[in-house]
Amino acid sequence: MFIPSAPDRQFIQQHLTDDVRHLLLRTHPPELPIRELTAQITARQKAKDKLPTWYANEHLVFPPALSVEQASSEAAARYKASLVSGHQLLDLTGGMGVDSWAFAERIERVRYVEHRPELAELAAYNLPRLGATNITVQTGDGLTTAQALTDPVDWLYLDPHRRNEQGGKVVRLADCEPDISQPDILDSLLAKASQVLLKASPLIDIDDTIRQLPGINAVHVVAVQGEVKEVLFVISSQLATAIAVAAVNLHPDRNIAFTYDKGDERMAPVQLGDPQTYLYEPNAAVLKAGAFRLVATRFGLRKLAPNSHLYTSSELVPDFPGRVFMLQTISKPDRKSLQQVLPMLKSNLTVRNFPQSVADLRKKLGLKEGGDTYIFATTLQNGDKRLLITHKSPN
Repeated sequence: MFIPSAPDRQFIQQHLTDDVRHLLLRTHPPELPIRELTAQITARQKAKDKLPTWYANEHLVFPPALSVEQASSEAAARYKASLVSGHQLLDLTGGMGVDSWAFAERIERVRYVEHRPELAELAAYNLPRLGATNITVQTGDGLTTAQALTDPVDWLYLDPHRRNEQGGKVVRLADCEPDISQPDILDSLLAKASQVLLKASPLIDIDDTIRQLPGINAVHVVAVQGEVKEVLFVISSQLATAIAVAAVNLHPDRNIAFTYDKGDERMAPVQLGDPQTYLYEPNAAVLKAGAFRLVATRFGLRKLAPNSHLYTSSELVPDFPGRVFMLQTISKPDRKSLQQVLPMLKSNLTVRNFPQSVADLRKKLGLKEGGDTYIFATTLQNGDKRLLITHKSPN
């Protein structure tokens, strides 16, 4: 393992914001391990916003940039850690160690297991330097380690590998390694832990996964600043009477959560209505969770159409989990009609339940991107295709 010396660390800090390609082309002293140092700079650059605590610690050694990309963000890892408690957690897919580091703040003892020796070696070096002294690091197969446990632990955590042999991303549990959708694997894990926390792709089909995996007690859809990053499943051998769902959007200053029981969505009554003064667009976590009816019921909103996940009200409803806009006017979806109400033809554009893509519609309308105007192309309850011209609500 390459461990930067004090002069190496100084070089990294001096060039943290440099273009690495240009840095490699410069002439450097022959004793300077320039390729190793530029690899560290590249990895740190990718970690700057994603892992601010790790980025700020100049004594850490980073894995290749791809491992940084695949790791949980610091915000998502801390959220995961808020779901667990107890004496011992076994992380079966340790990776870079970000999740284990976060778990160590909530659990008395964390065991990190990783089958790639180079990552385990880095984790063993980095985690104590982050103050996580209650983590035991080992190299090996996570499933084998779990099955060898003589005493059950409080939690097992796994983030199955989601890339195929060609390096492409996969989504279905059956395509991941390990394949927890196999009943014998899940049964063997639940025999060794009170609860299992499973991290899945943000693109996974939640309903299909619930059908595949018995014992799911809760689902957490985790978005970071508006982008869904992961879907978490809490699994237990004790079947729950209802599956709890949390759609959470993490921001630096606050977290916005919309929580409910899975069956409530199907039973929620919903009213349709034409656009009124305010227009509401749920955040990505709520949409991924599928709370299309409940979000209207909870906030007393009307849905524009059965398949259009936009909502409206005549009075402003506070604390909505998403974006809120004030409706200025409504236009037919053609250039002539739009130019009468938006002469400069410049606006942000979103498509919801509309037969054209953003790119195609923007081209058809001759619409330039940007500005303070937001257009929603959608289908109303009577089937009319319309452009809703809005501005963001100040509240």
